[in-house]
Amino acid sequence: MGDLDGDGNDSGPSDLVLAAEGVVRALASRKKLSREERRVLADLGAQLSMIGLESDEDEESAGAGDEEVRLSVVGEKIVQWESVGSMIWDTGAEEIGDYLDAVYETRRLIEILEDSSFDVSGQRNEMLRRAHDVMQTAMTRLEDEFKHILLQSKRTVEPEPTSFRSSEDDALEVGSPSPVSSFEDSHPRDSMSRASRDCVIDLVHPDAVRELRSISKAMFASGYGKECSQMYMSVRRDALDEILFVLELERQSIEDVLRMEWDLLNSKIRTWSRVIRVFVQIYLASERWLYDQIFGETMVDSSCFVEASKAAVFQLLTFGKAIYISPHEPHKLHSILRMYETMSDLFSIIEELYGSAAGSSVRNEYGEVQNGLGDSVKLTFLEFRRAIMLDRSTTPFPGGGVHHVTRYVINYIMSLMDYGETLETLLEYDGPGEFSPSSSPKLGSPRENDISKCPRLSPHFHRIASILQDNLNEKSALYHDAALQHFFLMNNINYMAEKVSHSDLRPVFGGEWIRRQKRKSQHYAMNYEKSTLSSVLPLLKEEVSGSGSGSGRVLSAAGKEALRKFYAAFEEIHKTQMTWSIPDVNLRGELRASVALKVVQAYQAFVGRHSNNHLNERYIKYNVEELENLLMDLFEGPQKSPSSVHRR
Repeated sequence: MGDLDGDGNDSGPSDLVLAAEGVVRALASRKKLSREERRVLADLGAQLSMIGLESDEDEESAGAGDEEVRLSVVGEKIVQWESVGSMIWDTGAEEIGDYLDAVYETRRLIEILEDSSFDVSGQRNEMLRRAHDVMQTAMTRLEDEFKHILLQSKRTVEPEPTSFRSSEDDALEVGSPSPVSSFEDSHPRDSMSRASRDCVIDLVHPDAVRELRSISKAMFASGYGKECSQMYMSVRRDALDEILFVLELERQSIEDVLRMEWDLLNSKIRTWSRVIRVFVQIYLASERWLYDQIFGETMVDSSCFVEASKAAVFQLLTFGKAIYISPHEPHKLHSILRMYETMSDLFSIIEELYGSAAGSSVRNEYGEVQNGLGDSVKLTFLEFRRAIMLDRSTTPFPGGGVHHVTRYVINYIMSLMDYGETLETLLEYDGPGEFSPSSSPKLGSPRENDISKCPRLSPHFHRIASILQDNLNEKSALYHDAALQHFFLMNNINYMAEKVSHSDLRPVFGGEWIRRQKRKSQHYAMNYEKSTLSSVLPLLKEEVSGSGSGSGRVLSAAGKEALRKFYAAFEEIHKTQMTWSIPDVNLRGELRASVALKVVQAYQAFVGRHSNNHLNERYIKYNVEELENLLMDLFEGPQKSPSSVHRR
């Protein structure tokens, strides 16, 4: 009938026989076999051995003899390399293939011996012991080969100084990142996003990765995966530590960091911000890619990658921890913000690389440091505000100009706008009731506030400006001259309004706030004028009478005394206020013009009223132009030399 009977016999060759004959014919035409072909044929031999044992128990002794021969052959192949000084993977593809074939054959023999039930005079146990010894020798050798390849094929890509950028908008380039290797197509498992893969470079030569993968597969298949992964962790842990050294990150303890002077510490923070960005985006991503190519088909989790890399990550995080537990001094705020933003930018990559349960320790530590820096930002900001409030002076600021505290505070908050979105997010949860709407200064119009890119910063910056103004009021009281008190406040309030008006702070403070400060500055300018001119202008308004009649009348003694007092008072004011300073050119010009107009008009009127009273030149010290020139010398500070005027 042509059907197989129960014993597997039929009238003609079976399909299995025909297939086997096809394999024999194919082998007859081949001189060399690839490693994969060798492995398939070896698997076929193992299957035939298994079938023979299951189908014909009467031939167990013969099977044992066949397996003993096979064990001797593979044992000889493996042991012979122990007397050779060179590494197998430094020889050639044929030798590598033969060795791996022997390893897989040994594994199959062990499986056959462990599953078989025969034992001729203890022969099975003895053969199994010998097979395990051969396997142990092979695994020790593969472990050495694995380490050798990892070390010899390591590629240290040294970064160029121009490759690093602090800004999140700048691209990071380290050397010449290699294209993602062709393994991407051969490995369905892909734990990395496209964005991360774009930063991948080859930390190990691509050809070596193929060899490492073949060794790892053999070791895992033989039950020696732990030894293989531990060797990988040991070598790559040192490699990543070396990379940090190349990136110029020194290993320092928390105590070392806390003892640093600020200039050195600030330099270290800049280096850290640069290094962590490059290390995570480039080197950690590349390390994960390397790990996936070597172990992607054999390991179910990322514990090997985590253990290899976490020491380097923790070294970076130790520095961050030292920063957030250090004293919250205002001058550190920008640097801490930079660190926090850098960690925020990299957080998604950390989550991606360490997303498994094995990576939880790294994720948690990273999150703890990032949150610690965020808390440090808030506490440092509050300390900055407190420092303004507590700043005290015992002597008045020379010249009534813009106080260095005013300059520092306004420029400080201007520079914080570089981190505006981050800062407003962190300060939003500053504390219950800390910045309640009822206690916040009145903001600008809704339209003006709506255009602010950081609207939630408004109450915080308004609070600082209010504290600064209170501080300036206290400092103005140090002046004994009332005119100088107003002059000082005019300068500083004007400085605040102008700086805010022409910077990114304008939408944060709002137009109404700016207009209010300018009105305050004008008010202080008017008070200054009143205080200054009150001692000179009344002298030019006194009614004085002369003696005689007509053209013979002369200036009375009271008139002469009034003019003398005017000159004395004017010169004293001029001498004193020549040392006063108005840094703002426009404000200086406006105040000079306003003072000159009032003084010159009064002086002209006085001289005009007495021009018929023989007010001869011996009583006139300055003409109108000379008086005006003297007034135009004011408010440039002590560095300005008085104008040379003709003194009568």
